[in-house]
Amino acid sequence: MENTSDFSEIEKNTNYSPSVRQLAVKILNRYDRSDSYIDKLLSHELKHEHLIHQDRALLTELVNGVIRWRGKIDWILTGFYHGDYQKCLNLVKNAMRIAIYQMMFLNRIPIPAAIYESVEVVKRIQGEKTAAIVNGVLRNVARNMENIRYPDKTEDELYFYAVLFSHPKWMVKRWIDRYGLKETESLMEFNNRRPYTAVRIVELNSSVDEISKIFDTHNIKYSLSKYNNLTLLLESPRYDITSSEIFKQGKITIQDPSASIAVALANPKPGNSVLDICAAPGGKSFLLAEMMKNQGRVISYDKHESKLRFIVDGAERLKINIIKTVAKDAETSEFSENADIVFADVPCSGLGTISKKPDIKWKKEYEDIPKLVQHQRKIIENAAKILKPGGVLVYSTCTIEPEENEENIKWFLDNHPDFELDAAEKYIPTELCSNGFYKSIPHITGMDGAFAARLVKKI
Repeated sequence: MENTSDFSEIEKNTNYSPSVRQLAVKILNRYDRSDSYIDKLLSHELKHEHLIHQDRALLTELVNGVIRWRGKIDWILTGFYHGDYQKCLNLVKNAMRIAIYQMMFLNRIPIPAAIYESVEVVKRIQGEKTAAIVNGVLRNVARNMENIRYPDKTEDELYFYAVLFSHPKWMVKRWIDRYGLKETESLMEFNNRRPYTAVRIVELNSSVDEISKIFDTHNIKYSLSKYNNLTLLLESPRYDITSSEIFKQGKITIQDPSASIAVALANPKPGNSVLDICAAPGGKSFLLAEMMKNQGRVISYDKHESKLRFIVDGAERLKINIIKTVAKDAETSEFSENADIVFADVPCSGLGTISKKPDIKWKKEYEDIPKLVQHQRKIIENAAKILKPGGVLVYSTCTIEPEENEENIKWFLDNHPDFELDAAEKYIPTELCSNGFYKSIPHITGMDGAFAARLVKKI
């Protein structure tokens, strides 16, 4: 039976300092036993462990890499494990997964070192006998890496691609039906890439020129986003951006260009009254306020009062003073305000962000999408009530699923003849527009997947 104390016996020894691999196993074990997303578990551990930057980077790489390639890794281990792999202890599974990930994807780590570290983790917790089994399995995989066979494509093509690209079978089927096989392969390849870090310059406090010079001085490689001229993309940052002085001083923030473009569709002006009704953690509220030159009013709502502190802290860091936070449920609460702009970045499946949040593909099921649609429709119904005549409602998601995007807007316009679609082409690059909507498909745009529609209330 698995040690549910989760390394606690070891950690009672105050002299014990866990290795990066041990911390990775610890996080993955907790992920397996909870509903938490991996980024939250990883962030919590990074806050409480005093790791040098290289170890922080390796821990992040191991945890996200194992989650990203879990389907493929588990297929391999199922074939090499003597017995029922699914009945393995989580500790044993995750130690082996980490070793296989290093063997397959981290060329700088010698295979014997990858095996040794995982075996030692198991030995420390479960003892010599279990460690010997793990050692045997991993060495057998290492000897046969070139001969691994995947599911028979002729018997079950969907399963073949699901394993090969490490995506759920239901998701592969949806995308092949929609995009075709070639485009779906490209999409899954993009999802499996190590993500860039998107650094958006805060124009209230800095400039692209200033930040570029700082990055050049520190020999940090970056490129300018193709679609947002205030965003620099860092492929492999050499230090923790959020610990940097320029971040602390509010000169930069972390925001994907796909999100910035959705805000651009709102086109807010100084002096506007803007409601961001699903606001936490606040990234879009901040950009709305910045585009308004910190003049006017932004009210940021979120139903989770505990999350409002992220908006308060972020606004203070960015030196924004026009944001007010209120705890309200965008789906059920009544709003007394009449706004120029209502921004509704609704809860969604998040299937456009798999590159940055690989566990989303394992957390979501096909049945989740119609359930989310019902919530999304209630939110935009509520949002429509609080606009001034001539006001703008921006509906935004970070998914690529039509039910949550185009089909929701069609439903809304069919039921609200007092609204009309204002073509996205007027506000953002035309290559990001389709049928009047903003639409980002990750492997095509090189950004997160996203969707937004600008709806105007008729006068």
